Amino acid sequence: RPSPTPPLADWETLHDLLIRTAQHTSLAFHDALRRTGNGRYVMISAAGASQPTAGNAAYAAAKAAAEAWTLALGDSFRKLGGESGPAAAAVILVVKALVHDAMRAERPNAKFAGFTDVTELAAAITGVWDRPAREVNGTRQWLTPKP
Repeated sequence: RPSPTPPLADWETLHDLLIRTAQHTSLAFHDALRRTGNGRYVMISAAGASQPTAGNAAYAAAKAAAEAWTLALGDSFRKLGGESGPAAAAVILVVKALVHDAMRAERPNAKFAGFTDVTELAAAITGVWDRPAREVNGTRQWLTPKP
């Protein structure tokens, strides 16, 4: 009988590709983001990180770990900003899945329920610069209905 959970090899792959990438990029850019006075670190996460299932356990756990790392980065920005507030922000944008016009054209009868259009994602990414770092730093912004 097959196992109800994904193999640990999935976790190993995601650990290196997703979590380690978030760690290395955030550490590499941390000081530069602060020096700009308006730097942003934006992580795109998945709604599944909040409600893992047996089938997506490795992916959900990796996304949750990357979210935790991103929130810790935001905490660093907050602490280093002192009373004047953070000079940079770490933000998480949460989607269920992404959809674009070509996907809709290929499947005109599909509903893509809860999917986020890529143009909406792009607007949300650029939108984190429209608000002060203090307001967006350390936030999880849902671009899909919460589960």
